This record gives sequence, C-alpha cells and structure tokens, in this order.
Amino acid sequence: MRAERHDRLPGSAQLGGDPRRGGHRQPADRHADQQARTLTLQLVEQEPDPAIEALKRRQVDVVLAHSYSVLPRDFPGNSQQEVLMEDPVLLCLPAGRAQLLELAPDEPVDLTRLAGEAWLTPGPETSCYQMIQRTCGVAGFVPDVRVRSSDFSVLLSLVAAGAGIALAPRLTIGAQPGISVHPLLTPVARTVFTVSRTGTARRPDVHLLSTPLKQAAAASMR
Repeated sequence: MRAERHDRLPGSAQLGGDPRRGGHRQPADRHADQQARTLTLQLVEQEPDPAIEALKRRQVDVVLAHSYSVLPRDFPGNSQQEVLMEDPVLLCLPAGRAQLLELAPDEPVDLTRLAGEAWLTPGPETSCYQMIQRTCGVAGFVPDVRVRSSDFSVLLSLVAAGAGIALAPRLTIGAQPGISVHPLLTPVARTVFTVSRTGTARRPDVHLLSTPLKQAAAASMR
C-alpha cells in the first residue's frame, strides 16, 4: 500500500504486502484519525519476498508480511521487524468427509491419514503453496493438487462443496458452513509482522501506517 502525505504533514510513506492475509485499518485515536485524513494510501499487493525487496530499494517504507514455522524468512540487515500475531494453520475438510474419518470437532489431525485426498491450494507462486508442500512433505507425501486459487474464500467454498481439502491460516477461514476445521497434530503457524528500515519506525507517517495494523491484529486475536 502506497501512502502519500499532503503538505499539512511533511513526508511520505508506502506500505507493501498482501492485504488478503488479514487485518484492516482503523485510527489509533482521534488525533491519529485527523492525521490519517491527510494520508493517501495506494495498495501495492505483493508476496512477502518482492515486498521486502521493495523495502530495500526504498520503494515502500513499511511491509506487512508473514512467514511460516516450516518456512522461515530472511530479512535485510538494515531492517527491523515487529511481530503482530501468531496465526495457526488449520486443516479444512468437507463436513461429510470428517464424519467418515470419525473426526470429532476440533480434533487434531495427523496429515499422514490424508495423503490420498484431493488437495486445494493457492498458486505455486505464493509462500502459502510452499508452506503446504513443505508441511505435507514433513508428513511423508506430496499432495495431489486438483485446484489452485490464491483466493482462500474460493478454496474454502470448494471444500464446503466436497471438492477436496485445504490448509489455511485461521484468519482466512471465518464462519464457513459445511466445513470441519481441525488443528494439526504437528502444529504449523503463520507469523504476521511489519518490516521497516532501521531507524524509520518513529517517523510520524510510518507510525500512522503501523499503528492501525497493530490494532487490527490485536482485535483479531480476541
């Protein structure tokens, strides 16, 4: 997301990242709200790696990014990170399939039981796809991918329709009728964080971008 501050507040700020990963903007307080009205935001939707590269090139000032416990991420040496939240990755099954497997609601699942299932995943250009490949690999199999879509709402609708199963971060799931959601017996988690260049976090414009992200992350964990 690109943000340009008008003359009433000097400077500019840009936010890069993938908004589909959860979170929304809300002012920290009345003063921040008044300041935010002078801020023009332009969304730059990117996977974490190119977003962090844009940070290095000073094309953005703040990156909203994520990594997975099975897929650690490297950061530039002149950057600082602030963790916003830990988001567990959950298994999503058609409700009828969960009943056939005799899985109780919220019962942890050993992925080795699901090696022969049809899998629904994001596109191979995404870190979420890499996470699924790595997670299934640790369980000893390569997933049989039948559908690829980088929109989790599409994938979960297909799960509910019985087209296959999926792994998804908790924040992307919401209330989905027809889906049985389960933690993994071997847990996988997504870490969501902001990344900025060292020494810029105290800039007023960067602060105005970062604060609503922190608030949204805190609200999502309640």
